[in-house]
Amino acid sequence: MEDQARTPWWRHGVLYQVYPRSFQDSDGDGVGDLRGVIDRLDHLEWLGVDGLWLNPTFPSPNADWGYDVADFKGVHPDLGTLADLDELIARAEERGIRVLLDLVPNHTSDEHPWFVDSRSSREAAHRHWYVWRDGRADGEPPNNWRSAFGGSAWTRDDRTGQWYLHNFAPKQPDLDWWQPEVRDAFDGIMTWWYDRGIAGFRIDVAHGIIKDRELRDNPAATAEDAENWRRVGQRPEFSMNREEVHDVIARWREVAEARDDKPILVGETWVLDLDRLASFYGQGGDELHLAFNFVFLLATFDAGTLAPIVARTDELLQGEAWPVWTISNHDLTRAPTRWARDDEDAARAALVMLLTLRGTPVLYYGDEIGMRETDVPHHRVMDPAVAQGARATRDGARTPMTWTAQDGGGFTHPGVEPWLPFGDLQRNVADQREDRGSMLHLCRDVIALRRAQPDLVEGAYVPLEAPEGAWAFRRGEGHAVALNLTARPRAVEGLRGEVVLSSRRAREGERVDGRVELEPWDALVIGPSVAERPSRRA
Repeated sequence: MEDQARTPWWRHGVLYQVYPRSFQDSDGDGVGDLRGVIDRLDHLEWLGVDGLWLNPTFPSPNADWGYDVADFKGVHPDLGTLADLDELIARAEERGIRVLLDLVPNHTSDEHPWFVDSRSSREAAHRHWYVWRDGRADGEPPNNWRSAFGGSAWTRDDRTGQWYLHNFAPKQPDLDWWQPEVRDAFDGIMTWWYDRGIAGFRIDVAHGIIKDRELRDNPAATAEDAENWRRVGQRPEFSMNREEVHDVIARWREVAEARDDKPILVGETWVLDLDRLASFYGQGGDELHLAFNFVFLLATFDAGTLAPIVARTDELLQGEAWPVWTISNHDLTRAPTRWARDDEDAARAALVMLLTLRGTPVLYYGDEIGMRETDVPHHRVMDPAVAQGARATRDGARTPMTWTAQDGGGFTHPGVEPWLPFGDLQRNVADQREDRGSMLHLCRDVIALRRAQPDLVEGAYVPLEAPEGAWAFRRGEGHAVALNLTARPRAVEGLRGEVVLSSRRAREGERVDGRVELEPWDALVIGPSVAERPSRRA
């Protein structure tokens, strides 16, 4: 365990993503808040997580629920105060949990003082902080770029007669990251938060903050392009994914590395090929510490698709470059519905897979109890992307955490209507805490196994032979994982040892001598000796 003690915490740890409005409501207004997160730190400590990533907590008009920031050095009043956030950082640290914030450098709110000044006149001090351009001679926008939410990525401002860029909603004007003043401002913002004890940032749209200097038209999407590009009709070749973005990220890394506390940078790198993903780690690990793998996250849940993605990622990310894995987040349908089709056994297999791959796993709140996508009625939809033309709401993955089956779900006070409707209250933390065979206990025990077995942290990932639909890999010298991602039995040859963890719980302690039979949607961790299993904690 000495080697693991020297490993950076985020390499051997487990991160946990919280959507603050939906985690715990402390004051009974139906909206989760920072004091609610403080109240639930005991759950996170019991679960065994090491880092807490909070979705945006900054003041915001909520045109995109916090991703339209009006002040980068404050806290939204719905969520609490700066003192609450300071207390959360301190209370989490007492439990060995670091806190990461969600930073949004690509754009601000149109109500941010920078943009209010920028749009006041063409000569304004902050005019060049944003992307302003004249329209075309025919009165059309400066180019053909499309917003991720639908429609043109440009809005004409009548006051000055120019157009401003917004790759998302019109109330989210894009900053111009070619400008030194913008880069300096964010150096200061990051340092200000580091000084308050923040352990790092998840960086929104990390791949997209630099735009083509000439603002060239994006090419039309082809049949070979990703589905979301085909949907908007173009490939974002010039509006995002520019090579110059690496200069900015490398600068952020220099700011972080200059500090004794070594904060981490986790990037939302929405790129669709693994070689480009690997580039965000830089040369010798001088850019992001972790870059989210959307090739994996957006894949279908089958071994024939996922295993090659993991193998190629593992080949590309060696040395200082370290994989990060997640199966759900605030923008996508929850994994038990999207991947497992609400099948309990399949959801358990996905959880074991997530927590045993080489790399840092990120749990999205509710993953530990198998929370499923909630069907949000049209009249309750809060997602502003729908009003902008998005085809589906993201609200179903953002509904309140179900802590109990009682009125209010343990999330808010009885009789209070939460900001988004509850999903299945029968799937809740309290009931699963009492059930040793529950998904919650499975999640906790896999995390404990990782903590106890260095193989599952720093051990090499070695793919093993497996029949169609199954996936097997070795971790380090003494452990192997066997997954059956089908509804039919499978068998894997060449494995020996004892089952130290089973997604179905009944097989733990079973001897494996060359061949292991896998039930449908089975997941096993096989180790050298049952005596080395972590003890079952109360």
